[in-house]
Amino acid sequence: MDASPILFVLNQAGLDTAEDVARRFSTARIHGLAGRVPTADTQFNETIEHLQLLFKAGHPIVGFCASGILIRALAPILGDKRTEPPVIAVSEDGSSIVPLLGGHRGANELARILAKSLRGHAAITTAGDTKLGIALDVPPKGWLLANPEDAKPVMAELLSGAEVRIEGTADWLTKADLNTSDDAAIALTATEKPMEGGPTQLVYHPQKYAIGVGCARYCDPKELIDLVETHLADAGIARGAVACVTTIELKSDETAVLELANHLNVPLRVFTAVELQRETPRLKNPSNIVFQEVGCHGVSEGASLAASGPFGSLVVEKQKTENATCAIARAPQPIDSETVGRARGHLSVIGIGPGKDDWRTPEATKLLADATDVVGYSLYLDIVDTHITGKKHHNFPLGAEEDRVRFALEEAGKGKNVALISSGDAGIYAMGALVYELLHRNEEFGGVSDAAKRVSVTNAPGISALQACSARIGAPLGHDFCAISLSDLLTPWESIEARLKAAAEGDFVIAFYNPVSKRRRTQLATAREILLEHRPPTTPVVLGVNLGRLEETLKVTTLEALTVDEVDMLTTVLVGSSNTRAIMKGDGSIFVYTPRGYAKRIDAPKPESAETAPETEEAEDIQ
Repeated sequence: MDASPILFVLNQAGLDTAEDVARRFSTARIHGLAGRVPTADTQFNETIEHLQLLFKAGHPIVGFCASGILIRALAPILGDKRTEPPVIAVSEDGSSIVPLLGGHRGANELARILAKSLRGHAAITTAGDTKLGIALDVPPKGWLLANPEDAKPVMAELLSGAEVRIEGTADWLTKADLNTSDDAAIALTATEKPMEGGPTQLVYHPQKYAIGVGCARYCDPKELIDLVETHLADAGIARGAVACVTTIELKSDETAVLELANHLNVPLRVFTAVELQRETPRLKNPSNIVFQEVGCHGVSEGASLAASGPFGSLVVEKQKTENATCAIARAPQPIDSETVGRARGHLSVIGIGPGKDDWRTPEATKLLADATDVVGYSLYLDIVDTHITGKKHHNFPLGAEEDRVRFALEEAGKGKNVALISSGDAGIYAMGALVYELLHRNEEFGGVSDAAKRVSVTNAPGISALQACSARIGAPLGHDFCAISLSDLLTPWESIEARLKAAAEGDFVIAFYNPVSKRRRTQLATAREILLEHRPPTTPVVLGVNLGRLEETLKVTTLEALTVDEVDMLTTVLVGSSNTRAIMKGDGSIFVYTPRGYAKRIDAPKPESAETAPETEEAEDIQ
């Protein structure tokens, strides 16, 4: 369970028990219903939406509430039980602990631990655990069930008292509480060879094989995949018996290698040239040419042997095509791929939105949960504190943006899963562009190392300040708009002024980022004067401060009345176009919108049929 457990509390009655659990589990965080659980680490307003957000992000959920609440909230989004996080219902007094989901993915084990600490009862209901003492659909680490679709009928027969025969060697099967017989109709087969199972036979493969590969740059993935598949078949090795694909770190971003790992559904693990050179005495086909090119005498054989450990041996020596090589090594025991070499390394560039959990995408929250290291400005890390518990934090001060991004890339280059955190959307006036700029630069001109350039990168979009501000007040961005940063730290003021004049003349709604700072007090005033030359003084202006946070404030003023003193660096400024309207409702509240032009169509002739109906801009947007 990589993501931190969330203790989900709906009222004060369950809080005492949740706090007791939180004291025993340092990575657990309490999420409480706003207004009822004021001391929670994180508060939420919508129970169902928040539960679904946590579940999609992969957090184990311990709900101190009725199980029905959890069931009704999560039932609509349930999918593959093999990938979903554990969900446990705990009575408010801690006397009953019921695993609801993910019993074989940690929920049963966690329930037993909670029962022991709370002196309650773990109500384990999964049949395999209660009667067979084993989960046949979830084999131990290092083993793969080749035909999971047949697990249910086989387990149903065994639970009904049917006998089973065990074929092959698997200690975890022989130690289970199974009713065995040598002539039973149902079989549990452990084998390294390819074999099809069925409704009366489950086939388990011990993952003892490591495939080492090498290839020329831009090798056709099919060439490498066909090479490997051919020699797996010739050696009589099942795909499911493969633990990992391995190579030298120089090839960690090679498309053919990555697609081979995806094809076999196993992790890619990489080694340095120094690590592979240590395997030289065990190589069957050492090459001086390879040594001259990459610094070791063998890539495919060396990588497979390094992954199989000191007692592993080659079962397929180096085989090659015009652009690819492969070798296969076997270990005496199943290989734990997480301990072999290192991963390729991954950087998630995450926009966390304005700061509100409800405004953060499930993808962003999931990437935070998956990361081992988080990098960011200390304020941003504090905002997502409950989602990054137990991870390594790397705090950087405001203003050290390039240092921050370079550090994140270099850490990912070491094989880590790193999350680089930005507020809003990371691709809008934030860290996203700098990530790609450093990847583009040569190292001697301030770029990053070759290892950092080979990491995979994921961008998680976030709600930007302009979106949040617009949504809070109505729809001022309902027609053409643009965003302009008024900071001249990185952009010459002459360029900013030219953009201001163009946007003013074009009658765009404008979102101003970085409107003022302690040092910069004149730019917003100048922008105001430029805009007043092209639009009415009564043009609505929206000022949003601390959007999505407890300190949030919204103010609607006019372009004429706008002053620098009412704006700071935490303010998002939206200036309307000449068509933008600010309307006061009967209750005294104000909404702001920019009409799209639909009113012009009111008097338009009605189409005779759908076939003659005019196209709409909404239809164009969908296309």
